[in-house]
Amino acid sequence: MRIMVVGNGGREHALCWAISASPLCDRLICAPGNAGIAEVAECVAVGQEDVVGLVDLAKREAIDFVVVGPEMPLVAGLADRLVEAGIKVFGPSAAAARLEGSKGFTKDLCRKYGIPTATYERFTETGAAEAYIRRQGNVWKGAPIVVKADGLAAGKGVIIAKDENEAIAATKDMLAGNRFGAAGSSVVIEEFMEGEEASFFALVDGEHVLPLVAAQDHKRVGDGDVGPNTGGMGAYSPAPCVTPEIAKRVMDEIILPTVRAMKAEGAPFRGVLFAGLMLTKGGPKLIEYNCRFGDPECQVLMMRLKSDIVPALLACADGALAHFDLRWHEETALTVVMAARGYPDNPLRGTEIRGLEAAGKVEGVTVFHAGTKRDGARVLANGGRVLNITAMAPTVEEARRRAYAAVDAVDWPEGFCRRDIAWRALAPRG
Repeated sequence: MRIMVVGNGGREHALCWAISASPLCDRLICAPGNAGIAEVAECVAVGQEDVVGLVDLAKREAIDFVVVGPEMPLVAGLADRLVEAGIKVFGPSAAAARLEGSKGFTKDLCRKYGIPTATYERFTETGAAEAYIRRQGNVWKGAPIVVKADGLAAGKGVIIAKDENEAIAATKDMLAGNRFGAAGSSVVIEEFMEGEEASFFALVDGEHVLPLVAAQDHKRVGDGDVGPNTGGMGAYSPAPCVTPEIAKRVMDEIILPTVRAMKAEGAPFRGVLFAGLMLTKGGPKLIEYNCRFGDPECQVLMMRLKSDIVPALLACADGALAHFDLRWHEETALTVVMAARGYPDNPLRGTEIRGLEAAGKVEGVTVFHAGTKRDGARVLANGGRVLNITAMAPTVEEARRRAYAAVDAVDWPEGFCRRDIAWRALAPRG
């Protein structure tokens, strides 16, 4: 069959890498793709947010199945337009993608259906928000206060304020200062949850759910979890903190109730449901939902997946997950994100990257491209997060050693990475 992947990041390179290995895939197109994706798929210069252009491309190339990588086109209704054109798609409708597109929608859904999450309220006006922060400050007793832009803000719309004044300033910045544009025209203010974060993924066909494996990522830009939040600087799977008992609770208390709730609300979810979790002393709680694979978590999931990915993605579109199963490598997969100097605020573009062939020759390593482009024979940085150096090995220690050996083979003075990926997995547990 003819398959098209939408997107241009490391997540989409990992998806294309996995899909291209399927005997079901006769032809693979990626729009717009990147320098690495071009090695396994035909890249077509149609922007990932150009819904009309993407539908036209799928029709013109007689595409049988579209796999949507990023959230923006899903929230904008790409899946709906493809279905209207008679083309199968992996990814939720715009109505179902509100789980990621509106944090307020998701929080209200959790409240209505009893899904565990942080205490919160929603606001569009600064005075009411300030009064709530002052009132809750007495309840939360000096703990940080979390302020979130309601809409999509490229993973940067969450402020963890250390006190009431900082929370009020962040709220005003979003609501009155237009910091995140329309995404910040409404805010969610919620309690700070303590615990360990984890990423949990499940395939959904509107009714049936197939849990995948868990992962942990690293949001902060610097070693030791310092500096601003990013889209993610590295990830590994499995995540030791997500025990079988925790995974069962996540399914029973969070994922399955959400899938039932979305069906009851008239917006059944089809695609991959990515739950950002906080593993608190009282059990797992939902931080937020994403309506697509995580980036860079997708890279470690695709490395660990033994089964053909295409039938599983098709089953989501066809409502056929009820008796589906997937097989996974028991080994650990770990990815290190190499980013351009200046990321996340002002990444340096256009610098040349050498040594990729040497990096890819390290045992167990696959190099996924994110923000790259070709200039003749040269590979240039073309974004903030640029490469995902991904390794698989029997242990997390060996996976990390291999990944950093490959990182050190890359000749790119203008790039940087965290050197402590998987520190939680390697830390002694009490």
